Amino acid sequence: MVKLEWLHRLPYRWRGRALRLGFNLHPGFRGMGGKVIRVESDFSSMRVRLPWHWRTRNALGAIYGGSLFGVTDGPHPLLLMLRLGRDVIIWDKQASIRFRRPAYQALYAEFAVRDSEVEDIRSALDRDQETTRTYSVDLIDGQGAVYATVERTLYIATRTHYARKKREKETMDDRQSQ
Repeated sequence: MVKLEWLHRLPYRWRGRALRLGFNLHPGFRGMGGKVIRVESDFSSMRVRLPWHWRTRNALGAIYGGSLFGVTDGPHPLLLMLRLGRDVIIWDKQASIRFRRPAYQALYAEFAVRDSEVEDIRSALDRDQETTRTYSVDLIDGQGAVYATVERTLYIATRTHYARKKREKETMDDRQSQ
């Protein structure tokens, strides 16, 4: 999160553009073919495009399933980190994909984190120091037809709680190995 603090120091209208540029230059995201085409300046939503070109096509000419899955890895956790602040840690806990049909054209995915969701998470963290949230994202074409649905469950915790749990686990592991 420390690496992302500079985004909040930028003028408000530049924030979305800067995050979009960062995603689009990231080697992992770029390598799978994804391209962020819009990020709201308040980090409430992001739209991603997965083009259909030689780098994203499999042997049958459709977009690789791994690209469909991979393009959804990152946007929700990052939007949440930026909205919740530096005192939280977010990890993917579980993910699944349901392929509906092969894609022979560019696909789009919309990621959104509502204000009410941010408040619900803050309340859960104040109460329990950790929570999980599940987000579902459809990969659609330009006409709105769904090609795949990805569901990701995120683990969200306060940094202090996560560090305490990690220390406790290491202590337990040390005891078991002796």
